[in-house]
Amino acid sequence: MLQGQPKGLYALALANTGERFGYYTMLAIFTLFLQAKFGYTAAETSTIFASFLAFVYFMPLIGGMMADKFGYGKMVTSGIIIMFIGYLLLAIPTDAASGKILMFGSLALIACGTGLFKGNLQVMVGNLYDAPEYRSKRDQAFSLFYMAINIGAMYAPTAATKMTDWMLGKYNLFYESQIPALAHQFLNGTISAENKEALAALQSAQGFTGDTATFCSTYIEKLSEAYNYGFGVACISLIISMAIYMGFRSTFKHADVNTKQAQASHVPQEELSPAETKQRIIALLLVFAVVLFFWMAFHQNGLTMTFFARDYTANQVTGLDRIGFDVINLTLLAIAVYGGFAIAQSTTSKGKTIAGIVTVAALAVLGIKYMAMPETLTILPQTFQQFNPFFVVVLTPVSLAIFGYLANKKKEPSAPRKIGLGMMIAACGFLILAIGSMGLPTPDALAADSKLQVLVSPNWLISTYLVLTFAELLLSPMGISFVSKVAPPKYKGMMMGGWFVATAIGNYLVAIIGYLWGGMELWMVWSVLIVLCLLSALFMFSIMKKLDKVA
Repeated sequence: MLQGQPKGLYALALANTGERFGYYTMLAIFTLFLQAKFGYTAAETSTIFASFLAFVYFMPLIGGMMADKFGYGKMVTSGIIIMFIGYLLLAIPTDAASGKILMFGSLALIACGTGLFKGNLQVMVGNLYDAPEYRSKRDQAFSLFYMAINIGAMYAPTAATKMTDWMLGKYNLFYESQIPALAHQFLNGTISAENKEALAALQSAQGFTGDTATFCSTYIEKLSEAYNYGFGVACISLIISMAIYMGFRSTFKHADVNTKQAQASHVPQEELSPAETKQRIIALLLVFAVVLFFWMAFHQNGLTMTFFARDYTANQVTGLDRIGFDVINLTLLAIAVYGGFAIAQSTTSKGKTIAGIVTVAALAVLGIKYMAMPETLTILPQTFQQFNPFFVVVLTPVSLAIFGYLANKKKEPSAPRKIGLGMMIAACGFLILAIGSMGLPTPDALAADSKLQVLVSPNWLISTYLVLTFAELLLSPMGISFVSKVAPPKYKGMMMGGWFVATAIGNYLVAIIGYLWGGMELWMVWSVLIVLCLLSALFMFSIMKKLDKVA
């Protein structure tokens, strides 16, 4: 799986892992922070969240155009520095009034820095595979690159949770999902009699003996401060990312060449006629039009799926369910999976023996940890976000093995066909969540009377994340690979930016589902996403011949 890849892939992938760890640590608690600190409604939170995501993924278009002119490496380095400043400002605890100004300024810097960094780093990965000896490994390379992204994302929710728990613990408090909303209702004078009773019970459980107003303001202040320090984790991860990028630059320096630089150095470049250039750009634009609906659905993980985890999902687990809510357990499971693949793929008895020992050791430690776990484990809403990256990490070798087998049989689907299949599978993921939401009260009804709350098994969300991961593996790394392969050489940066613009539009459309989060039945909310994914898949297959022609 890792054999025969250029060394530059590992350096660029690890640099991206550090940056993504910081980004997803911030994203894991961002919507919770908005509602806890500022008391934003679900609709207001949806608008801010979607606008930020859209800005983050729109800026790579600008960053790509700048890189096509000034160079990819310069833009990547500038991006890391700008992002660091943004996260640093976001980590500063402030009062609610001045905090809004600082927060929006920080988000703008993070988005601009990401625009310079993300797309251009991926262009350099693609450039590594323009060499004839590596061209056949392009799709595999982007799957590995995507896996590295998700290694960072897998640990992010735990980092955010540990920081939140540590900071609240300093003040003898602990996280309870209902308190922030009820506290804001109390302070604003809009709390109902039923919810006032619920708040009093929660205050008693926290061991807070002061008056309710003091408890509400204190809890909001300390929880918001805990989230601020959670954002600070991103600063550390960016320092590591920069160290990797600069320390191993020699392994990918030859890929840091745009068309202008290549012409000045007399490096041969692929030449296309105006008609071929137009054909390729049209094909890419059609793919962009499809994937925006996937991102609209997929990035509900930071919005409505987080709301569902907080308000409708049991916050305690027992039995085997406990395994997945400890990131160390997930790490051991991942090691065991990779050990199993190493046993199958090793060509020497020594290699098989070492892989076998590693696999058995990982499973043994997992068993010991499981036996030592408390019988009941309390979980936080953001913890669910670690399942998707975990599934990406453990399913990537499965995906590579399957498509490697099909490639040997000359039956591997093209990248556009994989994208179409991914949209169909995404619809199946939200079907699971729709079934699990049957009979639950609407968010508006729950806000009016917390006694109506019904909690479902965490396995509904976990199963949804599993199926969405299958879709993601078919769509995201394959889409990036398709762009790097098909984009006309002189527009590589801009076209990779175009991929992120499609993602940006999809992320902005995330808010539409947030606006439905209120009076609509939950199963109907998820059904909207099911229909959109199926219609997108139908459109993708209807234009398949045009896409396969340039693939």
